[in-house]
Amino acid sequence: MTTQDIWKAYHLDVKHFILSKVKDKAVADDILQNTFIKIHTKLESLKDEAKVKSWVMTIARNATMDYFKSNAFSQSIEDISIEEDDVKDAHDEKDCLYGIIKSLPKKYRDPLFLSDIKGIKQADVATQLKLELPTAKSRIQRARKMITKGYMDCCDFKLNNKGYLVGEIKDKKDCKVCS
Repeated sequence: MTTQDIWKAYHLDVKHFILSKVKDKAVADDILQNTFIKIHTKLESLKDEAKVKSWVMTIARNATMDYFKSNAFSQSIEDISIEEDDVKDAHDEKDCLYGIIKSLPKKYRDPLFLSDIKGIKQADVATQLKLELPTAKSRIQRARKMITKGYMDCCDFKLNNKGYLVGEIKDKKDCKVCS
């Protein structure tokens, strides 16, 4: 089996997998290229051709993790910029969410950002932040509760009998977080 054979058989699956993790086509293409460079250079280490797909996907997963490790926190919540056109006088739940997340303590904000905004699995978040998995899960859950409380404090939302936030976003001038 050659690298070209593997490319023909699996490159679309690998690209889809990587895109599901990084959510950026250009980054996914770079990781895909790195994955196939590793496949090409390590092809002789493949012992069982019947397991080629799992071997390829493991390399793709590791290449994706390498990307996140090398770019850890290159973009965090502080780095997210809001375009001036988006700001104007418009005010919605995203504005409140941005303010609430930004006000979270770093130890809660970072795991939440990686998990819920970047879409990284909680186990990978724990590894990346050098935390035990239960600690990472706990911090993510606490951050989510803080966001719920933030909406209740900011815009006077309430929890309904099913545990969902209900209410209406206030005008920007009346909002306690965004104003």
